[in-house]
Amino acid sequence: MSAGSMRKLLSISVLGVALSAWGSPALAQDQTQSGRSAATQELSVATQLQDRREVAAGTRAYSLGFEDGRFYANGWHITGEMGGIWTPPLKLLDGIWFGVGGQWIGPATKFTSGWGYTRYTLPNTAGLQVSRTDFVPDGPRGVLFGLKVTNPGSATSTTLAVDAHSELMGQYPWGFSVTPNASYNLLDRGRFDGKDLVFTDNGALPGTPVHHYAALVGSALTPTSGVIGQRFWGPQPGHRCTGTEPVPPLPSQCDDGPYGHGTGGELKYSLSLPAGATRTVWFAVAGSDDGLASARQQMARVLAHPQADFAAKTAYRRQLAAQTQLSLPGDPLVQKAVQWGKQNLADLTLSARNLKIRWTNQGKQFPAPLGTVRKATWIGAGYPDYPWMFATDAEYTAFAAVAMGQFGAIEDHLRALRDISDILNHGSGVVVHETVSDGSVYFGHDSKTTNADGTVTNDFNTDETVKFPSAVALVWRWTGDNAFRDQMYDFTIRNLRYVVRHLDVDHDGWPEGSGNVERTGMGAEKLDNAVYLIRGLYDLADMAKSKHDSTTYAWAMSHAANLRKRFDNTWWDQAARQYADSLIDPGNQQTFQQYWIGQVPMEAELTVGKTVIPGVAPYHHGNAALAGRENSCYSGTPPYNRGLFHTGCSGPPSGSGEKVIYGLTTSIQSIGEGNYGRLGAGQQQRYIHALASPMFAEPAMNGTPDEQPGAMPEIFPSPDQGANIDRCWTCRSMFMQAWGNYGTAWAVVHQWLGVSPDLGQQLLRVVPEIPQGQPSVAGRNIRLGSGSVDVSATRSAGAYVTDVTVHGLASTRLLIGYTLPHGTQPVGVTLDGHPVTDYRTSDTNRGTEVVVPTTSGHHVLTVTG
Repeated sequence: MSAGSMRKLLSISVLGVALSAWGSPALAQDQTQSGRSAATQELSVATQLQDRREVAAGTRAYSLGFEDGRFYANGWHITGEMGGIWTPPLKLLDGIWFGVGGQWIGPATKFTSGWGYTRYTLPNTAGLQVSRTDFVPDGPRGVLFGLKVTNPGSATSTTLAVDAHSELMGQYPWGFSVTPNASYNLLDRGRFDGKDLVFTDNGALPGTPVHHYAALVGSALTPTSGVIGQRFWGPQPGHRCTGTEPVPPLPSQCDDGPYGHGTGGELKYSLSLPAGATRTVWFAVAGSDDGLASARQQMARVLAHPQADFAAKTAYRRQLAAQTQLSLPGDPLVQKAVQWGKQNLADLTLSARNLKIRWTNQGKQFPAPLGTVRKATWIGAGYPDYPWMFATDAEYTAFAAVAMGQFGAIEDHLRALRDISDILNHGSGVVVHETVSDGSVYFGHDSKTTNADGTVTNDFNTDETVKFPSAVALVWRWTGDNAFRDQMYDFTIRNLRYVVRHLDVDHDGWPEGSGNVERTGMGAEKLDNAVYLIRGLYDLADMAKSKHDSTTYAWAMSHAANLRKRFDNTWWDQAARQYADSLIDPGNQQTFQQYWIGQVPMEAELTVGKTVIPGVAPYHHGNAALAGRENSCYSGTPPYNRGLFHTGCSGPPSGSGEKVIYGLTTSIQSIGEGNYGRLGAGQQQRYIHALASPMFAEPAMNGTPDEQPGAMPEIFPSPDQGANIDRCWTCRSMFMQAWGNYGTAWAVVHQWLGVSPDLGQQLLRVVPEIPQGQPSVAGRNIRLGSGSVDVSATRSAGAYVTDVTVHGLASTRLLIGYTLPHGTQPVGVTLDGHPVTDYRTSDTNRGTEVVVPTTSGHHVLTVTG
């Protein structure tokens, strides 16, 4: 059989094999035992599909369109160009469209989001039943579109038509960059080579190196014809929006943006359909920024085994779903949110090659690269405008990643940040802020800028440098990966040595520079930087001790202890009953502007030696500060999302606050509430439900997900910013954002189930706390290093039972316990049915922790109180 015949057989197949049959026997058995069905792996929506964005993603490419099956212009980094088909750092197409029997297939009637794929229920066309499945194999630089055609009548032949409109352009420069600018985008050229549509863009933008971009569109079938021209947009009119319209249009009113210089083409095929037959034809889009020959190689890879690749993709996504399997009978919404959050992180995990690291100085220059990172993998911040690499996003997303067992992606992300930072900043220890997948660094350089008002500011954010050691320590504790710790250790020392030496001009210990609130008018010393520096120093000390680095250990411990001792007196604003956002020099004058970072002292957890301390703030101040945000000045109330505002109701810039609810701000409040044992309905549960509800068709969302079902967005419906689905083509936030999963996954796994590993020290703490109003919480296959742990916590009639099974970590010491309410002491404790008298109790911000040391394996602890 010829290669062409094999390619044809593989690309025309019957779709609809049971998902469980595609996995290994172990995976199929796991599905049966857990009671999952195909329905639990899919979420569907049938309203406002033309207004909802969606993504199907792999590690080297993604397709970002709308849930009616069309591709409309949207996004603001490059005006209207952030959707379409991409293989980072290169955009390939604005879109692709399909026709049957001489008719364009109409808009989808239902959209389905699956684990590793998307599917469209399409209207009958030319007497045939039609649906479409999109997925992206992990590895190749291309996307597959499976057009499933069913013939309900007698045998017939029909035609298939495929329109594609190219847009070969890089992820950088942007529309608001100065030098270069997205308006420099070159014209694409197209041709039909007898098999595929071939699009190329060879040349150079002003001031940039020569590039060789290429994209191909085709199938394993041989087309009957192919043509090239500007008009090919399928059923869409090809309307170009400019960004200057008096009334900003919705995405569905725009097919292209002001920088579009693509071309189009159409392929036609003949398809025979026996009576009652169903055929699936796989169409592919592939490309490369390394020229046409490379693009052809990618096309061959993508079309080689589409059905097998689909099976592998869905099996892998089921494997991810099988990690951290939760049972929350009292809170199925949160259980579902964590399950789908795993898929969000996988959809956002991307890779690129040969990143040329250059400092663009916020779009003002495009110098020669300082070096090359040969390969980078990262968890993108969000779709569609933030699919590249951020430091602060990773440092929060890391908590979700380890709780969900996705160790490799977050390790790779942190390595990439180190590699880029060391090239860009010449080993100073400053961490880059934002890096596009071609290596262009927008912000995060170890330099200073003199502003128009004469002030001097750093070209980087302090918070990302002080948080980095904690992210490394977190991953090390969950994985026990000493090699990873060793790879990152020198960089983490340089992070904090730089901050202490260079960012403390007044020598009071509190670091200067921007934090996560990127707003003017704050004091030089920011609250989040101060808190995260304390945490980072303790985490560095922990790693130093494990490496027998006594010098670093002594320095970090001493500095951390000094700052921690002075923290509350310096930062607590008694009049506001909150923590000051920043300090104004000279004299460390407190300023309280009602920013969300006021909750960071309760959110940050310290590890001091072998003691885990939930929250930097003392209990009485932390409790007051958390309670003080649970009102309409700081948090949303119906009909809006109930999460935490960016800025309270009388804060800057206008004196009426910034009442916008972010996934991150709400996560900070959620985790802070959990650290202080505030798990009730109006406390943590309020904020964790605020995070989960927009992912699904919940009553709190008027029965509709934010945009893509199962995706956690960046911003939730808020008083100052309405729902994404109603907003214009360039004024939407991300419909899928990674860092909000911190507030759900970490809350459940670390706080409710109490899983707190320190595998670098061969220690595992499991000290659950069941939220008020819930009878039990449980999780199994929670990944820890090369093993896992199963945890169940129940309560009834004054008895609290913790059931723990540790798998594959025979040498790990286990501390098993339960967290009683504040002020409560245990009456009795038994371990595996035997009374225990040498149990330990400690009063923490969470409550009274009752702990018993034991060995790895299976154990049951019962605490009465």
